[in-house]
Amino acid sequence: MKNLRFDKSRLPSRHVTEGPARAPHRSYFYAMGISEEEIHSPWVGVATCWNEAAPCNIALNRQAQSVKQGVKKAGGCPREFTTITVTDGIAMGHEGMRSSLASRDAIADTVELTMRGHCYDALVGLAGCDKSLPGMMMAMVRLNVPSVFIYGGSILPGRLNGRDVVVQDVFEAVGQHQAGNMSDAELEILERVACPSAGACGGQYTANTMACVSEAIGLALPNSSGAPAPYESRDQYGLASGEAVMRLIEQNIRARDIVTRKSLENAARVVACTGGSTNGGLHLPAIAHEAGIAFDLFDVCDIFRDTPYFVNLRPGGDYVAKDLFEAGGVPVVMRELRRAGLIHEDCITATGRTIGEELDLVDRAIDGKVIHPVDAPLSPTGGVVGLRGNLAPDGAIVKVAGMAPQEQVFTGPARVFESEEDAFAAVQNRDYREGEVIVIRNEGPAGGPGMREMLATTAALSGQGMGKKVALITDGRFSGATRGFCVGHVGPEAAHGGPIALIRDGDMITLDAVKGEISVALSDEELAARKADWAGPRRTDYASGALWKYAQLVGGARWGAVTHPGATAETHVYMDQ
Repeated sequence: MKNLRFDKSRLPSRHVTEGPARAPHRSYFYAMGISEEEIHSPWVGVATCWNEAAPCNIALNRQAQSVKQGVKKAGGCPREFTTITVTDGIAMGHEGMRSSLASRDAIADTVELTMRGHCYDALVGLAGCDKSLPGMMMAMVRLNVPSVFIYGGSILPGRLNGRDVVVQDVFEAVGQHQAGNMSDAELEILERVACPSAGACGGQYTANTMACVSEAIGLALPNSSGAPAPYESRDQYGLASGEAVMRLIEQNIRARDIVTRKSLENAARVVACTGGSTNGGLHLPAIAHEAGIAFDLFDVCDIFRDTPYFVNLRPGGDYVAKDLFEAGGVPVVMRELRRAGLIHEDCITATGRTIGEELDLVDRAIDGKVIHPVDAPLSPTGGVVGLRGNLAPDGAIVKVAGMAPQEQVFTGPARVFESEEDAFAAVQNRDYREGEVIVIRNEGPAGGPGMREMLATTAALSGQGMGKKVALITDGRFSGATRGFCVGHVGPEAAHGGPIALIRDGDMITLDAVKGEISVALSDEELAARKADWAGPRRTDYASGALWKYAQLVGGARWGAVTHPGATAETHVYMDQ
């Protein structure tokens, strides 16, 4: 029995379903209860990052069932599979964080291998945690199949003493506890109420930032990222996404038709105007790389620089993802950007319609609390700023959302630490001084390995009331929950011989987020002399295994810390095999 709506002769699944030679393959399918009609229909991979590691992933399995219903309803054969996740909140502050960024590429790799190995024709991907969102989107673009992305949804905020609390408050409470400003009992109460449900961390941290990106870039259905994970309405988005991917197959609209230079710029606008995570500056270039589009950290930061910041979300602002959803979500934000002429309206989306056509359907007024008018923003430039100078020739990035202009310039002597552990111990012991620039090096993608986030250190500084009295720079990363003058992604990293490897205690460092500069008061001659005396990369304990392999392959943060040559080196596209 044939499904006449779809031409199997152009779909990859023909290699496992069609013709007498595939009788052994079909026998496996009948063993799983797949009908003849389903066998000869398009096959849709329904990939989730479900696991029991953390609340951000726990609801994905349930939501996948709704996706499968949508695929079946629209005439497809859904095949569910899972991949890994390393959850940053659990991995934070210890050796586990080295696995986090590496997991992004492992997710993309494993989804690619599953799709290739079983010849699936399209992909619906569900993800809920920081690296799983970009990893899933990278796989979609790499394979260039009809694709729809779905976010698993945010966590609901906790409630304590009449105010909303989130996990960021718990991280910062550790610093308050260490400073003697919070009792054991108070800390224990907070940790019990801060995370009351399934879902990803609720502020505009990396997960919610990349969820907004999924809509802005066009891979997710409009407003699908907004509803918190516990809401039953998320299942309706799953059903709709399953139906949508079948329309994309029918129309032959593929991931790279959606992810273009223009749609990447739209996504960067949304990161900037919402005060999103600096990790957006890492993941957008990585997604672009999968499509063969040159779009590096400086391209992202150019957009950040001329985009108003007008969505009042934590950590720099006051509200969480649930509040943004209730205020109208990403579509209302993008409509405000369009009002300022900052959106490319002709970009195609997973609905088969353009961004402009989708925004024409939005009639929700802004609330003025969560979403401010674009012409009366919280600040005139984006919440994330790129920096460049003799300390970071390949750039660096800093989140300035919630920082006053006078707080965005900092000059002070360097205090150098060779690892996050050394820096965290110094912060715990208050072995640093007001006015210093704390330098944490050897934490880049290759040198860490793994480009760890530094939330434990930055949250401890904030908890001690020192978040605005010191600055911090690193070739590693910062969590989306980080606040204060914290500069990450300094490149080239120390392991690659970048200037950050040559800094010594007392060197005067200037950080200027207003001008976009990062410099050290050393001449070119002095830097060259120090480079000549440099002993080379710090040795790590990762001499074998997945992290060793990652360190050998990974490139610089400026280009997204990618691990393969990308679409520019392709000699074939999976979908056309």
